[in-house]
Amino acid sequence: MTQRVENVIIMGAAGRDFHNFNVYFRNNERYRVIGFTATQIPDIDDRLYPPELAGSLYPQGIPIHPDTQLRDLILEHKVDLVAFSYSDVPHVEVMHKASVATAAGADFIIIGAQYTMLESSKKVVSVCAVRTGCGKSQTSRQVIRVLQNMGKKVVSVRHPMPYGDLTKQIVQRFSKYEDFDRHNCTIEEREEYEPVVRMGAVIYAGVDYEKILRQAETEADVIVWDGGNNDTSFFKPDLHIVVFDPHRPGHETTYHPGETNMLLADVAIINKVDSADPQNVYQVRRTIEKHNPRAKIVLADSDLLVDQPELIRGKRVLVVEDGPTLTHGEMKYGAGVIAAQRNGAAELVDPRPFLVGTIRQTFADYPGIGPLLPAMGYSPQQVRDLEATINAADCDLVLSATPIDLAGLVTIKKPMLRVRYEYADHGDPTLESIIRERLAE
Repeated sequence: MTQRVENVIIMGAAGRDFHNFNVYFRNNERYRVIGFTATQIPDIDDRLYPPELAGSLYPQGIPIHPDTQLRDLILEHKVDLVAFSYSDVPHVEVMHKASVATAAGADFIIIGAQYTMLESSKKVVSVCAVRTGCGKSQTSRQVIRVLQNMGKKVVSVRHPMPYGDLTKQIVQRFSKYEDFDRHNCTIEEREEYEPVVRMGAVIYAGVDYEKILRQAETEADVIVWDGGNNDTSFFKPDLHIVVFDPHRPGHETTYHPGETNMLLADVAIINKVDSADPQNVYQVRRTIEKHNPRAKIVLADSDLLVDQPELIRGKRVLVVEDGPTLTHGEMKYGAGVIAAQRNGAAELVDPRPFLVGTIRQTFADYPGIGPLLPAMGYSPQQVRDLEATINAADCDLVLSATPIDLAGLVTIKKPMLRVRYEYADHGDPTLESIIRERLAE
């Protein structure tokens, strides 16, 4: 008896959804993927997952629809299965999506974390987090430093951010600044890639992570998976490091798939101990010990580096923070605010009276941002609107706490200082001692 083909929708945000399709659905004749739905990231819906990536079963490619059309798509296409495939989502929101799907007549699944992990011929250290904005990227850079000090050839592979022409982003390799322009990188991509390249390391990203992994293996002794949002690793790790944020205690058990990362962690890093309430640090530690007692706990600081911090004192400051941390990461402040407060700023200037174009829409979509400016740059128009917003703001000084050199992308007609942040151990055990011990095993 011939098995009936099941119609499938994959819910995503231009990352995990494409990976799940590639490793499970692409050549699986049991299923017919009628479309992706997209959310979180602007301008990624109403696109097409191209035939070059979709494979022989989808010669016309696969359409990408707005997430808001889920129910109508299920009914129109008699969808049997909805596969939830994006990250940094409250548990209750996941179940709201499940309710929409099941009420419309479709089954609802989350594919197991290990099921979509690709195996490597090289050692893999994965760095993930329980929320966006925990300090995962600075931790990844510290892991790279430690491995380089051990004499290893290290290649970093970043969680996908394919917001442009997908056919040109199948495999991307970054080793110099010219590569960012060649690949038309957004601000969000540069925030992740620039600091790694600045270290003299190589970082890969793209869409097809089987191809990316095999190419990375040709030049690496150890591969560092640099996770995005709070997603799980695309590669099977020999050592799984997960970063926690004591500024948001309790989130480690209330967000998907951050809780999964906590349960899988070999090493649990409680970051930002230097700026967090000690009671919150204690609460996060107790949660880890309760739910994953085998994880080795490391305490870490997020060291702030500010050139000429004395220039902040007494100034009315506009703080520009990492975009995703403030939007779907839901952080109320970041390194820029901490630097302003520590160095005696007279006032944090509210950017909302000065918002321009797409930046105004960002604040409408995420009304909880507050008196901070996220460094949004998913499109050239957003970059122009960000520039116009900064220049319109009535402030004495701009504090840029995004990981990139913002002045290299936009023309800012005001004094500006950069705020950077790096990983630092907060006592013993150190991250280096654990990496050396575990990889030796």
